[in-house]
Amino acid sequence: MEKSKKALPIVLASALAATPFVSVPQQAHAIEKLSVTADNDGAGKESDYTIEFKLEEDLDSGETITIEFDSDYDIDDDIDTDDIDASFDVKKVSVDGEEITIKTDEDLEKGDKIKIKITSGITNPDDKGSYSVSVEAGDEDSESDDVDIKKSSSSSSSKSSNDYAVSLSSKAAGEKVSLKLGKISLKGSDELETNSTITVTFPEKNMLPSSIDEEDVKVNGYTAKSVSVSGSTVDVKIPSGADADDYITLEFDKDAGIENPDSSGKHVFKVKYDGTTYESEDIEITKNGSSSSSASDSFTVNLSDPGAGARSSYTFDADFGSKELKADGELVLEFPSSDMVPGILTASDFLLNGKPAKKATAAGNRIVLVAPTGFSANSRVKVEVTYGAWISNPKTAGSYTLKATVSGRTLESKSFSVGGSSVNPTPTNPTNPTTQVPVPNTATNNNTATIALTQNALGKQTGVNVAIKGLGVGLQKQRDFIEIVFPVGYKVPAYIAPANISVNGVGANFVAVRGQNVLIYPSQDIPAATNANIVINPAANIVNPAVKNTYSISVFTSEERGLLFARAVGVGMPSPAQPKPATPTPQQPQQPSTVIPVNSASFKVNTANFTLHGKNYPLSVAPYIADGNTTMVPAQFFKEALALTTQWNNTSVAVISGTKVVKFTVGSKTAKVGKTEIQLPTPVVLKNGMPMIPIRTVTDNLGYKVGWDAKTSSVFVHK
Repeated sequence: MEKSKKALPIVLASALAATPFVSVPQQAHAIEKLSVTADNDGAGKESDYTIEFKLEEDLDSGETITIEFDSDYDIDDDIDTDDIDASFDVKKVSVDGEEITIKTDEDLEKGDKIKIKITSGITNPDDKGSYSVSVEAGDEDSESDDVDIKKSSSSSSSKSSNDYAVSLSSKAAGEKVSLKLGKISLKGSDELETNSTITVTFPEKNMLPSSIDEEDVKVNGYTAKSVSVSGSTVDVKIPSGADADDYITLEFDKDAGIENPDSSGKHVFKVKYDGTTYESEDIEITKNGSSSSSASDSFTVNLSDPGAGARSSYTFDADFGSKELKADGELVLEFPSSDMVPGILTASDFLLNGKPAKKATAAGNRIVLVAPTGFSANSRVKVEVTYGAWISNPKTAGSYTLKATVSGRTLESKSFSVGGSSVNPTPTNPTNPTTQVPVPNTATNNNTATIALTQNALGKQTGVNVAIKGLGVGLQKQRDFIEIVFPVGYKVPAYIAPANISVNGVGANFVAVRGQNVLIYPSQDIPAATNANIVINPAANIVNPAVKNTYSISVFTSEERGLLFARAVGVGMPSPAQPKPATPTPQQPQQPSTVIPVNSASFKVNTANFTLHGKNYPLSVAPYIADGNTTMVPAQFFKEALALTTQWNNTSVAVISGTKVVKFTVGSKTAKVGKTEIQLPTPVVLKNGMPMIPIRTVTDNLGYKVGWDAKTSSVFVHK
């Protein structure tokens, strides 16, 4: 459609035509090779429009490019610079009827290829047909291109290829939710660039809070660089970790404050990056969170222990229908609360169709599992979260559900009940049948407990016989375990067959190996205050150290607080007689200069043990002083001396008290308390496979006190 102000006056045109030997001048055009395309060519549909052309004349900064649509188009008058993605800097945008004027903010030169994408505010004519769009650069004449509008939407960009999954923690109207958008495959050769912006348009403005913390938003698994909220849109700046990725996955934690629309119905999310808008699949919000999906969307969760706050395994079978879990694909578990999930996870504690996960990572109440490389693609997945994963039940009795997501398909379990107390095994012949409380540790006597090797030659395979004289807390079959810790120097295989270990003459139900620790799950209940004899056959392939010495082997159980007992074994020398138990020393001063609380755990620098309730227990590495004034202790100290939930490996440590988590990274001077980063006085280091940590960082942040007993030259720690 030509603008009237550009038509030649009739008189002038007639005069030129009548003048002999003078040819009619050609109109001057500042552009050529104009192309106008609609992302959606359906009649009456809102669409993005892309305008491309080549400049034939220079265009100075401050000059304008005008795009005029046919009068049958509906153009919003509030289109602004945010709705224009151009290959040049845009200074200002104005709308007058069907005319959009863009003022440039840089000099453009002849020969430049110009691309302008209008991402919002244009609605196609209601009737099918061919419609004109004209473009003018500067004060030169305009060029036109026709756009064919069809009766029904048949987007030339193939809308189905833009669709991506949306995962919500709940589909109930008005409910606060966590949200995942993607995976979105970027078009063409697009790649993410650090500090570039991804814009998310939400279905309704009231879904969003006034602001969102960048810590609550992830881009391809990395914390967003910044997040800003405006109306119904959220701008997310890309962090450096996602640089050069050719896809987008956006995750908003529940703490971000996003709520579902208040009204039920189908809703769509839009994600815009580098001028291209990607539209999600339809998400149906309902008043109570239910949907029209079949009953198969629900699955049954089985717990090994339904007690409130109890540590438990979780198993279930889920069928994701048309979505398959594939090799290296992700399965996301969402638990009722974040305090159920420990700070550090071990992938082998999570089984997918019987195979250990390749990777397991925790984020709040969510655990992301990566299927192993050799995993057979399947829509039906049996998930086993073993007891060794250290998942604990909600602390409050009630009914709860668990969610599982594969390829954007989220299933929610049937309700499972958590009771008021943990399950404890019932003794076969209880000494006191009127009480359900297990015999406390102080009532057991392992002074005559023994640990013996079947072979004490250097570097040779050996069997190990452990005779426990009494358990303070009974063990339940297939749920609880006995843990035998071999010192550094022993070679412990990554896998031990259950047939190679017996407990009271019966083969173990399951055996797990974590570094130097062997976890043995008995096949029978072992009541409190009874014997437990563990026999590890030489076929288990445990190998003695290659250095002649005396080594201390320690015994724990999953239900005891602290060490059960430890014994020295001689390697490369005659086995020493088992030492008699130490008697309490009577030499303690009656009036000590320092009052030490009775619940304190104490240790001496450069001595590889700690004292608790008057008894000494071994540490794998002795505490020491670093940089002249920083006391470093092994991670083991927090678990065994202070009874704090503590997980560690060769790269990281997490110390947990209630809902508070302190995380360390080996080799780093930076730690995290919750989401807050703090600086350490000296880096965490690894000694003999044990992370060494500045003690004050843990005690100061978890509410413990540290004191000095000059009489015994000991450090003591208490709550």
